[in-house]
Amino acid sequence: MWGRRSLLQALCIVVGAQPALAAEPVGQAVVIKTEVTGQSGPIEVDTSVHRNERIKTSPSGLGQFLFRDGTKLAVGWGSSVVIDKYVFDDSQSVKKLTIRAAKGTFRWVSGNSNSSAYQILTPAGTIGVRGTAFDFYVGPDGTTAVVLLNGAARFCGPGGCRQLQQRCDCVVAKPNGNMSAARRVDPSILDTLGNPRALPFLSGNQRLAGGIGMLGGCNMASVAPERKDRQPPPPAIAPAPQRQDPPQRQAEPQKERPNKPDKPHHDKPHHDKPDRPDKHEGHGRHDDDGKPGNHGEDHRGHDRDHHGHRDRDHDNDRSHDRGRNFNRGR
Repeated sequence: MWGRRSLLQALCIVVGAQPALAAEPVGQAVVIKTEVTGQSGPIEVDTSVHRNERIKTSPSGLGQFLFRDGTKLAVGWGSSVVIDKYVFDDSQSVKKLTIRAAKGTFRWVSGNSNSSAYQILTPAGTIGVRGTAFDFYVGPDGTTAVVLLNGAARFCGPGGCRQLQQRCDCVVAKPNGNMSAARRVDPSILDTLGNPRALPFLSGNQRLAGGIGMLGGCNMASVAPERKDRQPPPPAIAPAPQRQDPPQRQAEPQKERPNKPDKPHHDKPHHDKPDRPDKHEGHGRHDDDGKPGNHGEDHRGHDRDHHGHRDRDHDNDRSHDRGRNFNRGR
């Protein structure tokens, strides 16, 4: 008995645990900036995202996600979105991919699946995707704006449907059914939405990485506050005068170079002085021999210093010999 009960309890635990285990990964994060959170906590690059998972971004957060069929979704600052339905097909496509955007700003780029497989739900209506790329914004009151970037799209709400067929076509809808006609987007849409931070991927307030960031601008970049802040830096070119300083510093050493030739002038007298003692030594030869052309002329003062004393002794010996010969003659 107890064995059967234990087995039944174990089966109930396994069955009860299946829903949690059934949350299969449907994509992963490829870019994360500042703070992005999911059902299990902070999301980092390469973190998997799952079906029925809610993704939130901080007031400065940004997350870029890649789904298994190649669909790309960018979630801008202050956003909240749920991956509502995801039915994967073995042929690297999905049969159904539905996301529910509660608030914030987004960019969508379709993947390899049929356009009928994609559906985006907002408080003001549903965006039907037709092999397309577009930005959309959901305000705190549910007001929704869609801007087409590529392909085609359709927005349907309580007040009817609007077709977006031309690049940069835009439609604004409210949850009560009020909806604008499709027209080309311009900076005045930010006033309509009451938020200068809406559609930041078009205005340039938030930068996207990869090919998803190369789509469109629709002449909205001129309204980007960050772009206006970048205009003042041109005065920073003022440091250019510093480049003129190096030529002045190089010119100063050139003034000191004329002082260097003084060293050769001091050296020449030292070379000239040794020549004078030779002249005096030449006069010394006449004093020793008293006759020019004597042996003393062939040898210089150095020889006389060593042999001068010996020559005098030799002269004394010759004088002594002459005296002897003179006495012998007598």
